Amino acid sequence: MKKLANTFILCSLVAFIGSVSAQEYRNDSTEENKKKNDLPDRLTIGGYGEAVLSRNFYSDQWQRYTNAEQYKDAKNHGRFDLPHVVLSIGYDFGKGWSFGSEIEFEHGGTGSAVEIEAEETGEYETETERGGEVVLEQFWIQKSFCDAFNIRMGHIIVPVGMTNQYHLPTEFFTNYRPEGESTILPCTWHETGISLWGRTKNWRYEILFLPGLDADRFDSEGFISGGSGSPYEFKIANAYAGALRLDNYSIKNLRVGVSGYFGNSFSNSLSKNTKYKDYNGEVMIGTIDFHYKTRRLIARGNFDWAHLNDSEEITQFNKSMSNASPSPKMAVASDAVAAGIEMGYDIFSHISKMRRDDRKLYLFGRYEYYDAMAKVEKNVLDYGWCGKQRMALGLNYYPLKEIVVKAEYSKRFYKSQYNNEPTVSLGIAYAGFFTK
Repeated sequence: MKKLANTFILCSLVAFIGSVSAQEYRNDSTEENKKKNDLPDRLTIGGYGEAVLSRNFYSDQWQRYTNAEQYKDAKNHGRFDLPHVVLSIGYDFGKGWSFGSEIEFEHGGTGSAVEIEAEETGEYETETERGGEVVLEQFWIQKSFCDAFNIRMGHIIVPVGMTNQYHLPTEFFTNYRPEGESTILPCTWHETGISLWGRTKNWRYEILFLPGLDADRFDSEGFISGGSGSPYEFKIANAYAGALRLDNYSIKNLRVGVSGYFGNSFSNSLSKNTKYKDYNGEVMIGTIDFHYKTRRLIARGNFDWAHLNDSEEITQFNKSMSNASPSPKMAVASDAVAAGIEMGYDIFSHISKMRRDDRKLYLFGRYEYYDAMAKVEKNVLDYGWCGKQRMALGLNYYPLKEIVVKAEYSKRFYKSQYNNEPTVSLGIAYAGFFTK
């Protein structure tokens, strides 16, 4: 009987301790959940997209520069386009760790399928139903120690030039991204690498370690812009590169930024032979840009210069590649330049109802000059049509901060032996987050 009583007392004691522990656990869990609920939402989903209708009052034939007189009175042609549609997903893991990603569909993405053709004895055929590209533009993990120091690793944007750093459709007036920068530099430029960045009161910096550009992909009209991609299932990294961006915000309403890049390119080829072993194809880029914004006025501008060493040897090598290679096999210049400025004035800022509704209507103008063959080596053919001036006039209507409707008239101006190229375009775009 005494033994039974002792057992009963022991069981009661265990039950009591268990109930107290359970209560403490519930209290701890409730407190932990309360802390979690106090945090902002960790998942962010957003993106941006553009749809454009254009009517081009010039020939769309590829010979229009080599036989300009033949296409002087060519019929106009129209295009519908989805320049960029991007879905971005981010997540805050906590303790300074976060994740970001962007998948981009350029010009409507791609569509292909394998079909059995009944009309052709049941053969299998691959049908291409839509052009364009699908690109993983960003995929990185970041550790933030403080505002002034962060480490980002993975597939990241290279912020060289104004457009690469500020490429949302609400960050420029034209229907398409500024032509100069997006012609001579990769745009949007994204590479797998490491970035160190931070922000203080008046300064933001970013330093990057990256694989070098691929000289196989350089060409006449685009200079080095094709060198950031890869036709293979991997990015060649026989050579490395570094990039830097610095932005200053000391003056009210004004941001001024400089950026630079240096890296070898000629050794980033799977096909390079010993004849060219002493050539590196160094790529050097320097840019300066600014953004000024008040309640009524926005002004932006940029100047970019890029230089390629050993451009003559790269031209010879690329032209000697087999027809089956993915190389453009074209002449490449030693220097390229791009400069542009745009200004927009908010007409609705003078209408009180529109101001209250935060609606805006910018009347804008843009001028730019760019030349992918600004300077060539003596044995490299200079294509004069690569030097272009472009003027644009138009309207940007913002019914909401995240949505813009764009109407634009633009014209490219060439040297006298070529035909100028006027265009009228209408577009709509958005940029924002679907979660808060």
